[in-house]
Amino acid sequence: MGKVTADYWDKKYEVDEFIYTKIENRFVVEYCSPLKPGRAIDLAGGEGRNSVWLAKKGWTVENIDFSPVALKKYAEYAEESGLASSCLATVADALEFVPQQSQVELGLIGYLQIPSGDLKKAIRRLGKHVVPGGHLFGVWHARANLAGGFGGPRDPRVLPTVGFLNRALWGQGFDVIECTLRDGQIQSKEGLKPSITVVLLARKRG
Repeated sequence: MGKVTADYWDKKYEVDEFIYTKIENRFVVEYCSPLKPGRAIDLAGGEGRNSVWLAKKGWTVENIDFSPVALKKYAEYAEESGLASSCLATVADALEFVPQQSQVELGLIGYLQIPSGDLKKAIRRLGKHVVPGGHLFGVWHARANLAGGFGGPRDPRVLPTVGFLNRALWGQGFDVIECTLRDGQIQSKEGLKPSITVVLLARKRG
């Protein structure tokens, strides 16, 4: 599988509609709603559906994505929602980003489906910016989805497992609160289809 480029995503996002809708991910809502608002990084946040939702909840959010087209749509969405002052944007790759907010209470990764070696680097890079007592939350199409679910990538190399995600945080100063498979749903032309999602919630010690 070749490396997916920013140009590829720019072309994908160059449509009027939001390709992933403006509806926040239900697992982000479930796991992040109980957290006290502060500063957050939404890594590879795309058009910003989860970033804007966090801002509505009182967070100052930095959406980091390598697609300028996606971030332009995110900025416009934040502006029309009256949340521009709480929504930062940084054009950068998930493996090499330098955030505007160097310390945050929440690091979020939503559906960053990249090869496992790169994903581990992205998770660990994000984790370094989470303050002690802060949280890291991620959600992905799971490898188990290949056999038991619908939608998402079909390449096992970009589909993490529970074991991999636990190992990615070894030695990084985090306590894993939950890392498990969850039943999700994918919208298709035939209606909602079942999918298998993996979620990770961890708290940084200190």
